[in-house]
Amino acid sequence: MAITWTADLNTGIDVIDQQHRRIVAFINDLEIAQRAGKTDAIKEVVEGCFDYTLSHFTFEESLQEEAGYLYCKPHKKVHELFIRRLSEYKERMDLGDDVGEELHQLLSRWLISHIKRDDADYVSAVKNNMISLIKEKEEKKQTKGWFARFFK
Repeated sequence: MAITWTADLNTGIDVIDQQHRRIVAFINDLEIAQRAGKTDAIKEVVEGCFDYTLSHFTFEESLQEEAGYLYCKPHKKVHELFIRRLSEYKERMDLGDDVGEELHQLLSRWLISHIKRDDADYVSAVKNNMISLIKEKEEKKQTKGWFARFFK
């Protein structure tokens, strides 16, 4: 069954929400390829999803580290364990096993649960850090403008 993006999946961090939506699109594409029985398309979607998810996890972890999120290491461990599971499915698929349906179910359940539970936990730390960075940038801009007037 296709995943429909709903408001309760939004973290409130636009870049993260866009990345999550892209992962949902991969999962939905996997379902389409699976129903059509297109092995090549399934492999292509799985490869794309795997690569994109790796880059998403790296980006998400960097935001957490920069924000000083207290549970950054455990969150990273969750990502590592999930990537290991995905790698096992990829290996099975490369050996000729039909893992499309099984993988689709895993991805669907895991992503929704991860967004609502694990990702929701870091949102306030990352948002607060982003707000601080924006304020700092604005203050520098104002100070630079004020200071620059003396040297025209």
